[in-house]
Amino acid sequence: MIQSATVIGAGSWGTAIAFVLSLRGLNVQFWGRDPELMSQIRDTRRNGRYLPDLVLPDNIEVTSDLAALKPADMLVFVVPSKAMRSTAELVAKSNAASSARVLVSCAKGIELETGRRMSEMIGESLPGIPLAVLTGPNHAEEVASKLATAAVVACADDDIAKAVQSCFTLPFFRSYTTDDIIGAEWAGAMKNPYAIAAGMALGLKLGDNAIAALVTRALAEMVRLGVAEGGRIETCYGLSGVGDLMATCYSEHSRNHRVGVMLGQGRALDDIVASTRMVAEGVPNTASLHRAAKERSVRTPLLDEIHAILYEGKAAKDGMRALLSRDPRPEAD
Repeated sequence: MIQSATVIGAGSWGTAIAFVLSLRGLNVQFWGRDPELMSQIRDTRRNGRYLPDLVLPDNIEVTSDLAALKPADMLVFVVPSKAMRSTAELVAKSNAASSARVLVSCAKGIELETGRRMSEMIGESLPGIPLAVLTGPNHAEEVASKLATAAVVACADDDIAKAVQSCFTLPFFRSYTTDDIIGAEWAGAMKNPYAIAAGMALGLKLGDNAIAALVTRALAEMVRLGVAEGGRIETCYGLSGVGDLMATCYSEHSRNHRVGVMLGQGRALDDIVASTRMVAEGVPNTASLHRAAKERSVRTPLLDEIHAILYEGKAAKDGMRALLSRDPRPEAD
């Protein structure tokens, strides 16, 4: 049984997860690298930067000092994908994971330089400890409001998966398990660029028909690449795949969707990124996934256009037009 947890990362999702685990009755430590932010959270019990309406229970210990963290049964990594490797290396130098029974990744992304999944990077820094992934259509804002939420815990060890599942089981939070950690992580990463595309279609006022078609074809690409990377097709059709794809492509809470809307309205990507504190994982993930698709020779016309828009200077309207003007082909192809 898992009785204590340390949440690594103080963004909106990290804050919501610390809240969920405290409600479940675990002893929770909450770490973030920004001393000013963590001091504010400790004093006010609110993360004014990311989730200002959520009041954190007093039994959550808040700190920015890694050396002050006590060993815990479970470490939950909730940092942007670009920061995962460096953060895991920092944690490895501390005593925080000395008695950990499981390391849980909540980040969605693929490392550009190596093609590594998030759990793989954590495992490289902290070897010998079981790894799990928590993923699915989970907006922090809704979890913080105790709105109904479902997630999936991916782990190769069924007993460990069930132990983590128990930590994320509340009247408003339901979790499932799978042993397909590869499929769950690839699906979670892949949905992000497609949410940007859905947002672009909305920003361009292309209509619901176009957005529905785009999301459906996005799922076909997710299945092709996810299976090529070793995941199972049923995982792509589960919470970590189609579930997360729908939530991210259509929700006003989605950072990737908002980035896409602004691109569709004609704003420059650099200006959009500079205007927000939050990380839209679809931007770096597009580069990682595009490279992976080329290496695996997987056909991804939609991802190709998203990459051209984000990294090659192509206008959003031209990218969408290129998709519509492609040669006709069977739907199953």
